[in-house]
Amino acid sequence: MEQKIDLSKKEFTYRGKTLEELKQMNIREFAKLLKSNKRRSVLRQSEELEKFVSRCNKKMLNKKPIRTHFRHLIIVPKMVGLRIHIHNGKDFVPINIIEEMLGHRLGEFSVTRSKVKHGAAGIGATRSSAALSVK
Repeated sequence: MEQKIDLSKKEFTYRGKTLEELKQMNIREFAKLLKSNKRRSVLRQSEELEKFVSRCNKKMLNKKPIRTHFRHLIIVPKMVGLRIHIHNGKDFVPINIIEEMLGHRLGEFSVTRSKVKHGAAGIGATRSSAALSVK
């Protein structure tokens, strides 16, 4: 007897709640599902988060990009599906918010430090190059 296993996309759940159930919750109810540090941050930021989400919805209607410096904000279910440009200290990095990002901070997805690219050593940088003439 062979059982066929359906390998299609599994429905996303966060702490036992589907994405539709999460989107129906307000921010304070969602905070109860988070771990303590993030929960306290969301409860403190609840007004700021609500303003940010409403501002994002207005900009989405006008087809304008959502640009922000708020790297400290926690991602809530109402942000899922948005494309937000997060500042990394130099420029704005576009990020698509997906379900797996719930409960994380915006800044985690906009890296501030780039990888160091070393070039060739300059004259005098090593002992062997110190003996060369400088022309």
